[in-house]
Amino acid sequence: MEAYAKLSKDYEKNVDTESAFNAYYERPAMMNLMPSNMKGVAVLDAGCAAGWYTEQFIQREARVTAMDISPEMVEACKRRVGTKAVVFAQDLNEPLPFQGETFHLVVSSLTLHYLDDWTFPFCEFHRVMKPGGQFIFSIHHPFMDFALHNRPDYFAPEWLVEVWNKKESGPVEVTFFRRPLHEVINATTR
Repeated sequence: MEAYAKLSKDYEKNVDTESAFNAYYERPAMMNLMPSNMKGVAVLDAGCAAGWYTEQFIQREARVTAMDISPEMVEACKRRVGTKAVVFAQDLNEPLPFQGETFHLVVSSLTLHYLDDWTFPFCEFHRVMKPGGQFIFSIHHPFMDFALHNRPDYFAPEWLVEVWNKKESGPVEVTFFRRPLHEVINATTR
């Protein structure tokens, strides 16, 4: 969690425009999957970071609840959206503080690869989604991480470590979990 605390200022100030992967690939692809009419849609932004998606959903008139494991990211999100969304710290490995069938849409952008086991969070997302609701998420591409880290076995799930050099924080060691694509598909189709 220390890494997210260090990265919060970079996420707040720079990631929207200076991270080509986020700005030009992941975000446009994810936003293309969102419902065209979000007025009144109850959205859970699970892993909100500094609140870019939270802000987009608010602009589309959704009712947004946003959460992140990092209190520093939560504060960055609150600075971005003020009181227009409910924003709080939450570990996705803990029970979500909502009654069942609360949200039409659960969105998790570039968050799940920080968890080694998706079983509990996916059960919780299913529990809090309304019937017919949608779960839309993105992760690092498993082959990209395999190739960039020159791993010996694509099919072996594993923790990977990178050092990100950012403007605000300098070097930050970030740990994430890589799993092969078939495991991603199996986990999401259960």
